[in-house]
Amino acid sequence: MTKEQVVGHLVPDVLNKETFETVLKPQLDECFKGNVVRYESKFFYPGIGERDLLLSYFPIEGADGTIDRAACILRDITERKEAEEAIREMNRDLQGKNALLQAREELLKIFVKTVPAPVAMLDPQMHYLQVSDRWCTDYLSGRTQILGRSHYEVFPDMPERWKEVHRRALEGETLRADEDRWDGQDGPHWARWEVRPWRAADGTVGGILILAEDITHRKQTEEALSKVNQKLIKAHEDERTRIGRELHDDISQQIALLAVGLRNLQDQATVIELRSGLEEASKQVEELSIDVQSLSHRLHSARLENLGLVVAAAGFCREFSKQQGVEIDFYSEGVPKELSQEISLCLFRVLQEAVQNAAKHSGSGHFQVSIKGGSSAIELTVHDSGIGFDPEVAFAKGGLGLTSMRERLKLVNGELFIESKLQRGTTVCARVSHMSQEVADNSRSLDFQ
Repeated sequence: MTKEQVVGHLVPDVLNKETFETVLKPQLDECFKGNVVRYESKFFYPGIGERDLLLSYFPIEGADGTIDRAACILRDITERKEAEEAIREMNRDLQGKNALLQAREELLKIFVKTVPAPVAMLDPQMHYLQVSDRWCTDYLSGRTQILGRSHYEVFPDMPERWKEVHRRALEGETLRADEDRWDGQDGPHWARWEVRPWRAADGTVGGILILAEDITHRKQTEEALSKVNQKLIKAHEDERTRIGRELHDDISQQIALLAVGLRNLQDQATVIELRSGLEEASKQVEELSIDVQSLSHRLHSARLENLGLVVAAAGFCREFSKQQGVEIDFYSEGVPKELSQEISLCLFRVLQEAVQNAAKHSGSGHFQVSIKGGSSAIELTVHDSGIGFDPEVAFAKGGLGLTSMRERLKLVNGELFIESKLQRGTTVCARVSHMSQEVADNSRSLDFQ
């Protein structure tokens, strides 16, 4: 409208009677009572549409002191209202997200409570927020009230290394272990655990989740199976000893007597060809006797009992290289003069198995064998430059040779290490710790071809 269309006209005529009576008149009546009036309202303008207005009415006194006029100020606040609405919308979104995060936290607590696994949910101060029934069964026997209590109060003997794991998890790291041993009042226990952070409504670390599965029964079962294997190995060793003695004391003597008998036949023979044949048979029988004696030594080495590990190992390498047509470089250094019978026998059997495996599978005809003693351990190494193999695959297949070596070493608290790559050879290393043993003063190197 133009000024002329407004000035001098009644307000109901400029706007409309309904708007004046319902919106403006109550506010103007209050203003003519001497009060300043402010309020917000929406108005529709034909040219620009609906706008948000802030209206302020100020009373004005006349000469006689009565209020006979009012000043009305209208401010367009549409942009401000739109900005405020945008902020409110953003706040609603944030509130919705916070509500979602809080709902997720509640759902996480429900999950922890009902999951069929030993799980605990803790806050940054390591107080329990929720635990699963399985956690209570496995670790909180006899405790009824646990929520709100400190994890370290419940477990006052908590190892420092586990506290460090908790600190790292509270900093945002996820940690796990497939096997971890700890000693309880009733003996050793094993656990498989994982510790990870969980997020609070504001996105920060709200605490940690601990999954700790007790695998003690499984480990005890494995140990029981290992003991069975050890017993089988011992029975196998006893049987080897028995066969070795039988071959040496019985069969070898019989063959020797046969050889003597064949020689006696030579004096009674009149045919040259028969004499020659008998001589040849005699030689064959003698060679057979030597072979049987060699077999006896492999089954039960008298050298090992009487002369020690180094002499027995050197003799085995010499005999094996001769029989199989291979080269074995043998080296020993610093080996204690007196090893226990258990350690000597273990390393000797590992040597036999490793050399026989190398000759059978490596495709190489040249091997290196060394036995070295140190201040705390003795180490046997067998190396070949053959085709190699994958040790993990071989162990997974349950090969008797590798398994027997590993189980033998367990009997004497030893370890087996195998390094092998395809076309790059194989190194078998057996290491056994020994207490104060007298160390040899010299070393020697032998080459058997």
